[in-house]
Amino acid sequence: MARAGVTVDRLVAAAAELADEAGFEQVTLSALARHFGVKDASLYAHVRGLNDLRTRLALYAGGELIDRIADAVAGRAGKDALVAFANAYREYALAHPGRYAATQIRIDQDLIAGSPAMRRTADITYGMLRAYGLAEPDLTDAVRLLRSTFHGYCALEAAGGFGAPRDVRRSWDRAVEALHVALENWPREG
Repeated sequence: MARAGVTVDRLVAAAAELADEAGFEQVTLSALARHFGVKDASLYAHVRGLNDLRTRLALYAGGELIDRIADAVAGRAGKDALVAFANAYREYALAHPGRYAATQIRIDQDLIAGSPAMRRTADITYGMLRAYGLAEPDLTDAVRLLRSTFHGYCALEAAGGFGAPRDVRRSWDRAVEALHVALENWPREG
């Protein structure tokens, strides 16, 4: 019998649950070994170590996030796609704080290049931005603007960093509207 039914998939799924319950930094091999009722060393049959586990978790969560975004933007373009993309991103970040934190770690570029979820993320994000008439290097700059805006807003919101009485959702909607205006009026390089 496989001890406690541990597989790579079950290990990563348990890591995702632990991340959301206790925080991404609490995802350790020891914590997961306790969860499965096995010794830490037995997990090395499934992952190469903590960094490997966290990378797998990041790819897993990134796949979940892009699945939600893809569903939200399907059949939409321009502002409608941007709003759907942004809202799906925010909803995932707030509903799954530990998994979302995993998506922010630095991953080896070779792993990113080999990941279907990461390729899909690029395809969907760049495709949405091409509807604004953007091409490289403006596409990369626009992706960085969106990611930093979405991440910063979600991180501040999750930490309770918005203390003013203004409705946080209303401010989010206005921020996305401002991004739309910025994308429509993007200062082209060249």
